[in-house]
Order: sequence, then C-alpha cells, then structure tokens
Amino acid sequence: MKILVCITHVPDTTSRINFIDNNTKFDTTGVQFIIGPYDDYALARAVELKESLGASVTVINVGLAESDPTLRKALAIGADDAIRVNAEPADSFFVASQIAEHAKGFDLVLMGRESIDFNGGVVHAMVAEMLGVASVSPVMKLDIEGTTVKMTKEIEGGTESVEASLPLVAGCQEPIAEWKIPNMRGIMSARTKPLKVVEPKAAEGAVKTQKFELLPPKGSVKMISADNVAELVDRLKGEAKVL
Repeated sequence: MKILVCITHVPDTTSRINFIDNNTKFDTTGVQFIIGPYDDYALARAVELKESLGASVTVINVGLAESDPTLRKALAIGADDAIRVNAEPADSFFVASQIAEHAKGFDLVLMGRESIDFNGGVVHAMVAEMLGVASVSPVMKLDIEGTTVKMTKEIEGGTESVEASLPLVAGCQEPIAEWKIPNMRGIMSARTKPLKVVEPKAAEGAVKTQKFELLPPKGSVKMISADNVAELVDRLKGEAKVL
C-alpha cells in the first residue's frame, strides 16, 4: 500500500502575526514554522498504518525552500520519502492541482481537515475531484480492511460511521492518532531520506489576495451590577447587538 500525506508549513499558533507591503504580505520575520497540527494527525496515522500493514509513506508539500525543515521533520517522524513542489502555495485550487499531479498511483491520500493559516478546508475535496475518487472529512478514526476503509467522521451533534473503497482522500483530525515526536534515530535517518524537489505544473490560482487585516483590538470590559438587569439587557441590545 502506498500512502501520500500532504503537509502544510504554517506559523506556530503562538506566533505574533504582522503584515508588510501595505498589508498585502505576511511578515515571516521571527516566526517559527511547524507542520500543520491537523496534518500531524494525518501523518501519525499514516505511520501507524505503515507499521501495521507494511505500507510506504510519502509526504508532499507545496512550498519554497523554507519548507524543507518541516519536511525533514515529517521524515524523522516516520515518512519514507518527501516531495516538495517548488512554488508559493498561492491558493487552495493551485495547491490541490499540484498535489493531484503527484497523487496518482497512491492508494490513500491523507491530509489535515484544514490548514491553520487560511483554514479553507477544501483541498482534500478538490484533490479527490481531480483524481476521480471519494473524499471523506473530517475523519476521527480510520482503519483499513483489504480495500475497504472504515471511518468515523464528525458531524453536527455527533459522529457518523462510513465506509469507502480505496483509493481515497481523507481529511483528518483528532483523535485519529496521537502526535509522534521524532526520536534521535529518526532525526539522524531523516538526513539521508530522499527529498525530491519538483517544479510545479501549469495551474492558475483561482483567488488573489488583495490585503490582510488584523482583528480590531478588544474593547475594555464593562462591569455591571448583578442587580442592574435592565442596564445589562440594554447594553446587550444596543452595544453588543446579541439580543
């Protein structure tokens, strides 16, 4: 079995966010980048399947050279080889087009339910459509029996059990697996594992970013006496506009 895991190279959730060039570009100065947390779950489950089923695991990222350390970490966690499509990840359609180009021939394509930078949550469905296979997301549990994939996915108010045949694209989330931390042996072996850099296929992005805006600063807290219900209701209606 061949498994492809799609990896995003995203800012750590504790990073301070700033923009430059008249708010048209993200400022990466001093920002720590990590594997997208949802992709971490996908990778962890892929490594478990590798160990239990004898599968091979390839990771792929659409990004520039600064993504290489992130891919090396994925190799240290347990992936066998890596592909980096040498292009700026312009938008979801462009990224999906690049992934689909290299996903042909894989039995299972795993990725996070969404990235934590743009939170689009649509790449898995686009990749599946381009490959002509099924897509399921968000997947909380995934097991394989022969060519059948048995999954538990989150739905509003609960969970749903579904089955699909391989090949399949799945968007993953917790608790599909526990995050894996690279050990020293994995870190050393990652240095010699193949990391192939390929040029992107021709594909036009469908979205263009005009500018970014930070959220407005939080307003001051207003304390209202518990006995003054009328003022509370008035402020909820007039200021907060939640009633």
